[in-house]
Amino acid sequence: MQRRCDRNRKRSKRRNIYCPKHGCYLHSVSQKHPIYADRAEQLQERGLARRYALLAVATRTTVLLSGEWLEAFWCDECQSREWYHVRRSENNQYEVSIAPPELWQQATGVIHPHGNPSVGEFTRKLAQKTAYPAIREFHFMR
Repeated sequence: MQRRCDRNRKRSKRRNIYCPKHGCYLHSVSQKHPIYADRAEQLQERGLARRYALLAVATRTTVLLSGEWLEAFWCDECQSREWYHVRRSENNQYEVSIAPPELWQQATGVIHPHGNPSVGEFTRKLAQKTAYPAIREFHFMR
């Protein structure tokens, strides 16, 4: 006789995503951030014909790349968090690689791992301070 919990188990199992360096299971520590293409070349790299890629970009400003996203994972071997570019294939197999810098500009809702490049060094230093009396950084003339 089957137990009730076995019959009603309709939830999906863990995703089989493993560390490319060590082969151990990766634990997700962020949400999925979808990736968009805004140039025809980006669509062509993923197998779309040139004509259809140009047409897709001309009719929409951005095209969602289905089955691809950025996500942060924790590796037990490395003892660190790393951002990966995840691709899901047709048979629910996952291919992970360390996220290249150019993908950060194609994703939505992510914060660049090295900070906003348009922010100056002075502003970045003040933002990283934990104590409020950051006013001491300003030197007033008397």
